[in-house]
Amino acid sequence: MQEWSIVNARQDPTSLLDSVLDSHEAIAATGREAELGAFLRARRESLDPARLGLSRIGRRRTPGLRREEVAAMADIGITWYTKLEQGRPIRVSPKVLNAVAAALQCSASETDHLFTLAGLQRPSALAGTAACETVSITVQRLLDQLDPIPALVQNARFDIVAHNDAYCRLLGVDIPRLPPEDRNCIYLALTHPGWRSAVIDWEGMICHMVALYRAAMAEHVQDPLWEAQLARYMAASDRFRGLWQRYQVRGIQNHVKGFTHPATGPFNLTQTNFWTAPRNGARLLVYVPADEHAEAALRKLPALRDIAQPA
Repeated sequence: MQEWSIVNARQDPTSLLDSVLDSHEAIAATGREAELGAFLRARRESLDPARLGLSRIGRRRTPGLRREEVAAMADIGITWYTKLEQGRPIRVSPKVLNAVAAALQCSASETDHLFTLAGLQRPSALAGTAACETVSITVQRLLDQLDPIPALVQNARFDIVAHNDAYCRLLGVDIPRLPPEDRNCIYLALTHPGWRSAVIDWEGMICHMVALYRAAMAEHVQDPLWEAQLARYMAASDRFRGLWQRYQVRGIQNHVKGFTHPATGPFNLTQTNFWTAPRNGARLLVYVPADEHAEAALRKLPALRDIAQPA
């Protein structure tokens, strides 16, 4: 591990900060700067220098890292970092703030909090690759308790974050057996034969999904995760490429979907949406039976172990 000491920190104000000063935004003097400074100090004092491979030069009068050590790891000036931690209203760029968060070993949630206190939007390109998304035990228990009613948690990019067995039975796909990158509603709708055969109006569903994705992507222009997902859809389906060129957009609404299975015949379910984390677009989708026939059909669907896997 690389060893840092106080001599690595820059005393001269010329640094990464100064090279991008013209593009900085000022932290508004609204009182949040004091809260931001307190948060930075708490994070700095919570870190163990030995665990980070820092040398023990001199006596440490306070717990955690020294300010100059944080400045060195973030490649910024000590004077600037000191002012930031003291709660002074200064100019700061997302790139530099992200470097400070990394130096302080902030989690994703802590980094988002840091940007919120600074009054800045964290660029997706600085957030890195997509983390492995999961749900709490409580949410998974909720999904399981809804069985035989199909339900899932889906993020804004249509990735399936969690689901119950009833959802697998409904669409004829054993989701846990799929590679993680394939657990995406749009991708499966385009490529999985069981999924396609389970939906009565496949064409209408795909048109709806494409319009939803285009509308959502407007908030994520040049986001590498969204762009990569779009490229995958384009490569998987000529139909998707054609629909994408229509520039149609739609908003998320509760609506009725038609499904079918040889053991049940056609039946209707109402897709009902609940936002579990509005800020990142995650939502709980529950497919509620539209009538008694649909309720009976859900109970007749084959068990998960009987679902045939595509060759």
